Amino acid sequence: MIGVEMMDAMKRRWVPYLFLSPYMLFYVAFGLIPILFSFYVSLTSWDGIGKKTFVGLDNYAFLFNPDSYFFTSVGNTLLFVAVSLPLQMAFGLAIAALLYSKFVKWKAFFQLVNFLPYIVTPVAVGLMFNLLFDWQAGFVNKLLLEFGLIEEGIYWLGEPLYARIVIVLMLFWKGFGYTMIFYLAGLANISKDLHEAAAVDGATGMKAFWTITLPLLRPVTTFVAITGIIGGFQLLEEPMLLLGGAGMGSASAVIGGPERCCLTTVWNMYDTAFGSTTRYGLGSAIAYGLCVIIAVFSFIGTKFYREES
Repeated sequence: MIGVEMMDAMKRRWVPYLFLSPYMLFYVAFGLIPILFSFYVSLTSWDGIGKKTFVGLDNYAFLFNPDSYFFTSVGNTLLFVAVSLPLQMAFGLAIAALLYSKFVKWKAFFQLVNFLPYIVTPVAVGLMFNLLFDWQAGFVNKLLLEFGLIEEGIYWLGEPLYARIVIVLMLFWKGFGYTMIFYLAGLANISKDLHEAAAVDGATGMKAFWTITLPLLRPVTTFVAITGIIGGFQLLEEPMLLLGGAGMGSASAVIGGPERCCLTTVWNMYDTAFGSTTRYGLGSAIAYGLCVIIAVFSFIGTKFYREES
């Protein structure tokens, strides 16, 4: 009897692992092994075809060399996130508050319309903004010329400042619907009794919004900020399609746009590993540098999120 009970106990112990084994096999094959292999590659000099040459931490040391453009790309990415994310959050909150109010009809329709840009594929977004801001045939220049605001077309994608403005506008347009959805969920979780009690005390309108609604939305704001920063550091397809070619006359011939002003960290990694030089080792080192940056922001954001919750 004791032997049978032990066998039953062992079966119950191993059955969960049996059901988990397919996922674990896929994770090891397509997750863990590639991660370990890419780290090994980051310690070598390899073009993907020839023999790997072990170089130790030389690739990581090269990240501090200006020729690697690593910190240039990190600075560009931080700039885009720092400018576009607050705009997304402010506009998303405003739209969410408007849709949550009793003054708007067809709320589901307007929620869908505002969220649609977020689900548009990055390739389509990049090509669309490339066409909109083309300096010869772009709709934006034609509109500005029509109203007499400019005398000649602006070379939007050929000047560093203008190119960055286009990137920020693109990120804002694509991302504010994402923040709106979360703020709508946050507003729905705020008890109406709090606003009714505030109204009795004379706090209505904007005063109630600043003293009740906004403080209660802090966990949502923190979460949106964390995910927005992480998503911003993964930016690749939109600026690449906007400035990297694709047969458009307005595209820049330089990787990352004029003076590499729009070179993001992932774009730098992609160009280093799969561009004309195919430096897999250095590309892997850039990827791990990006991983450390995202981990730091995630740790800081998670700490604030737990405090706010």
